[in-house]
Amino acid sequence: MKVCSFTGHRRIDKAHTEKIGSLVARAIEYSYSEGCRRFIAGGALGFDTVAAREVIRFRMKHPDACFVLYLPCLDQDKKWTERQRSLYEYLLSEADEVVYVSDEYTEGCMRERNRRLAEEADILIAYVSRYNSGAWQTVSMAKKLGKAVYNLYPTLKEGEKDV
Repeated sequence: MKVCSFTGHRRIDKAHTEKIGSLVARAIEYSYSEGCRRFIAGGALGFDTVAAREVIRFRMKHPDACFVLYLPCLDQDKKWTERQRSLYEYLLSEADEVVYVSDEYTEGCMRERNRRLAEEADILIAYVSRYNSGAWQTVSMAKKLGKAVYNLYPTLKEGEKDV
């Protein structure tokens, strides 16, 4: 079974918030057309959450799609707001599978989660604008492994000129 993973920044540019969901939905459709049936998100705030919500929507029409969360640790949400935790609980409840890298936060649990996202992917859908981030780390790992990587950030940045 082919796999599509997602990685991206926790903060989404304000100019991109209206368009990112539909662009992710199109990327999911493309990945599905390429044979992906397993969709893995990292469970962080921001892009991971957008991707997860779009996979859940997509799965309503395509029940053979499997939604998986790869999480760095059991308590990754301990510093989140109540609203953020509520959304996180929803994503957990909708996941077909939840994989925890570690029971508790460790220095390397995020990197390990990123490595797994890269290794599992046949296609990696990204939202990356800067090179000093965990999302960029995941993209770099996937590229080194010869995975297909599609960064949505340049498409959204280009679209800003239309406004």
